[in-house]
Amino acid sequence: LEDVEVNGPGGYGYAPLLKRIARHTGAPAECIVTAAGTSMANHLALAALLRPGDEVVIEEPAYGPLLDVAHYLGARIQRVARRFEDDFAISLGEMEAAITPATRLVVLTNLHNPTGALLTAKTLRAIGEMAQHVGAYVLVDEAYLDMLFDPAAPFAFSLGENFVVTTSLTKTYGLSSLRCGWILAAPDLARRIWLMNDLFAATPAHVAERLSVAAFDHLEQFRTRSRDLLTTNRNLVISFLDGRTDLECFRPPAGTVFFPRLTKGDPEIFFNLLREKYETSVVPGRFFELPRHFRLGIGGDTENLRAGLERLGAALELFHR
Repeated sequence: LEDVEVNGPGGYGYAPLLKRIARHTGAPAECIVTAAGTSMANHLALAALLRPGDEVVIEEPAYGPLLDVAHYLGARIQRVARRFEDDFAISLGEMEAAITPATRLVVLTNLHNPTGALLTAKTLRAIGEMAQHVGAYVLVDEAYLDMLFDPAAPFAFSLGENFVVTTSLTKTYGLSSLRCGWILAAPDLARRIWLMNDLFAATPAHVAERLSVAAFDHLEQFRTRSRDLLTTNRNLVISFLDGRTDLECFRPPAGTVFFPRLTKGDPEIFFNLLREKYETSVVPGRFFELPRHFRLGIGGDTENLRAGLERLGAALELFHR
């Protein structure tokens, strides 16, 4: 233990880690706030931007904790639908109608959680301009975006000063236990978020910071590993879905999730059957406001995924007899 540097230098940000995040994102160090994963990054950004009664526009379906934090902070929530029939794209007309002079913040995920749909830079830029017109920010959770390997997608932070980005090393690189997340924001807002961090997280785990620096120095290795695994697993899932008439599913361009929809039957009965008889779990769509859907994760071991798909298929066959 004497050889392990447990305590860091203190202050706002560990300089070697900030340097590597800056190199990875192209953002200056004064625009970076480190956080314990994307979840804490989202919490800090929302807490710094919203006051009770502020209006926030959030996509639907949404990643549950984003809604939960907005409710917890006392915000008034407006929704913009991302529909299955439109491949979960955002209608700019509906977004424009939802943004009002009272809007303080727009909250999006890219790639979309739970569907994996991509928001293009053109769409994001248009939303940013709408928000800018009323003095609002746009928060984009990009936890899954690095999985868009070829070509790589630009971080939304580069699209305008009112963009705030959250992400981490968790999803793409498989390094969730490091809790290496960060926020990209304009310098004045970044300073406010650092002050908010004093209340919620205070001093980070320095050992994790040092390990995160080491991970950044070998990031291409983690990226290659993830790309190879996800390419194999994605093809496996698409082949499975192509053979099913009892599931409908948008094919996302990348990511670790698919979001199929049952064409008939009670979804809760099916989820119980899958879990109890086949010892297999998916994330029920009720957690994302679309109860006929379920989220299917593909980021694990290929053979486990193959076995899980076999059980899922068997459960579907029994369910529809």
